[in-house]
Amino acid sequence: MGKIGLTTTVPIEVIYAAGAVPVDLNNIFITNPRPQELVDEAELAGYPRNICGWIKGIYSTVLRNREIDRVVAVTQGDCSNTHALMETLQLQGIATIPFAYPYDRDPDLLKLQIEKLMAYFGVNWGQVLETKQRLDRIRRKVREIDGRTWEGNKISGFDNHLFQVCCSDLEGDPEAFEERVDRFLAGLPAAKEFHEDVRLGYIGVPPIVDDLYDYLESQGARVVFNEVQRQFSMPFDTGDLVEQYRLYTYPYDIFARLEDIRQEVEKRNLDGIVHYTQSFCFRQIEDLIIREKLDVPVLTLEGDKPGKLDARSKMRLDAFVDMLR
Repeated sequence: MGKIGLTTTVPIEVIYAAGAVPVDLNNIFITNPRPQELVDEAELAGYPRNICGWIKGIYSTVLRNREIDRVVAVTQGDCSNTHALMETLQLQGIATIPFAYPYDRDPDLLKLQIEKLMAYFGVNWGQVLETKQRLDRIRRKVREIDGRTWEGNKISGFDNHLFQVCCSDLEGDPEAFEERVDRFLAGLPAAKEFHEDVRLGYIGVPPIVDDLYDYLESQGARVVFNEVQRQFSMPFDTGDLVEQYRLYTYPYDIFARLEDIRQEVEKRNLDGIVHYTQSFCFRQIEDLIIREKLDVPVLTLEGDKPGKLDARSKMRLDAFVDMLR
């Protein structure tokens, strides 16, 4: 059935069961050699400057990758600009398939959404649950990488981020991705050791800048908790597909996310939190709730376009790490 674009994580078990290949458009956009060109192309097409860079990057990514002729777009539980993204893609002849996470985590509504997706792709529960078992085996290995990040000193914040963020689509090839995970785990005994004295958590959407983790490590700090990326690995093990995506915290309210964050702050012995917010994103408003509810120092870092950290952000990170130290 070809390649199916995703605007964020959806039940990929359905897509794989149908013999199609899910493609997380965020990952394709940000790993492009020149991601800023994709943002610029969207603005030339008419996208406003004061719209999230991820949305603009996704739009141009789809148009450049014509083998992607359909996109599953999350209309509730992700970006508030997705509706307009769907409409502009439809204008270009790209079919869009809506998927909505119910705000209140209602299991019946979530099951209905999953079954609508199954009906579209022509698969049944038996096929989907069989596929889930196959994918869960790989997710458990990625969760091992996460566990060994905070319990040991041989995994960088970026590698922790990378393997977990790739769980959104398993890179379109679960078996090849599993082999890469196996090689990484096998190489850990010989890996260099980190000696950071500040342990950080990263919360919020994955960063649009590409040198955040390396820069923090150059300052003697290491990210040992990536909140949203960890959620992509489906960390709450369950055999029930509906419950799996109900426990997945990212698409729901901030208070459910905060409960998960608080538990990980304590378990991983974190010194502080970097809360990344994307420019022009509604989630920036949630920062005031995060600061109110978390009993750990929080630095809010805003990103706009793809590229490197700017000088101001580096100075703020330096001051935050020094303060924690």
